[in-house]
Amino acid sequence: MSLPRRMLLAAVSIVLGLTALPANAGTMDPIIEILPPAPVPYHPTTETECADGSPTCIDVTIEQMQDRYDVLRATCDHDAVFALAYLRVTEDVRDALDEEIYDDPVWLRNQDAAFAQDYYDAYDNWHAGRRNLVPQAWRIALQVADDGSVSALGNFMLSMNAHINRDFSYVLAGAGLTGADGVSRKPDHNRYNPRLDSLYEPVFAEEALEFDPRFDDVNLANLDEEAVGAIMRGWRELVWRNAEALSLAKTPLALSIAKSNIETYATTQAVLYRSLFASSKARTAERDAYCHARQH
Repeated sequence: MSLPRRMLLAAVSIVLGLTALPANAGTMDPIIEILPPAPVPYHPTTETECADGSPTCIDVTIEQMQDRYDVLRATCDHDAVFALAYLRVTEDVRDALDEEIYDDPVWLRNQDAAFAQDYYDAYDNWHAGRRNLVPQAWRIALQVADDGSVSALGNFMLSMNAHINRDFSYVLAGAGLTGADGVSRKPDHNRYNPRLDSLYEPVFAEEALEFDPRFDDVNLANLDEEAVGAIMRGWRELVWRNAEALSLAKTPLALSIAKSNIETYATTQAVLYRSLFASSKARTAERDAYCHARQH
């Protein structure tokens, strides 16, 4: 087992409090589903993006993502790695909405648009020099994309970490964890976990084709669909619990602690992945040459 794989699996075990991961990511779903959500009171969404949950919102989001991705891809910007993955996931979320798998599609559309806007804000503030407005986990992810100091897989993991472990809890808390009927929205949150499993192989293959043929050199396709699936499930469970802490905070101190836990965990993960996926200048030059050759 490679060092990256051991460390990634260990990280998931720590998150879920498991001594060992199940044989595959899907066997974690029954465990996650029986973990009861906290009784969080209903409140209307405070997220202003797609506040009415219009069906057209996700189409607009995908158009924005495609436009941003096209610019990054054309220049072989290392941020294109995450932009591609996020675009493909959002397209699949739209498919899931079309298939009516969710009990509360309005909530999902509001959440999806707000989540994307958090990414845009971090990216745009960073590149406009407003770096004091960029969360620390995003600063690390965007800096290594600028200086080429991690592998393409590292860009993927660092940006995924910043967006999920840092941004997602705030979005969930803002959109609301409980419906107006008093029923928790956690089942809808959990419902997307199995769909992610079908995305890893095609997305990783596309990343390797577009940006770096060695994208999945740590063998993320055999165990990887399982390992990455387990990691994402662990992260998604953690962000829900962090969103509960934000929503249930009764005092400024409790809210400050909840926020600090989110920021500290995401930053710690970023530091780990920055080290784990460090890339030499020669390897980065090879990756960039491959990408630029594809653009001409």
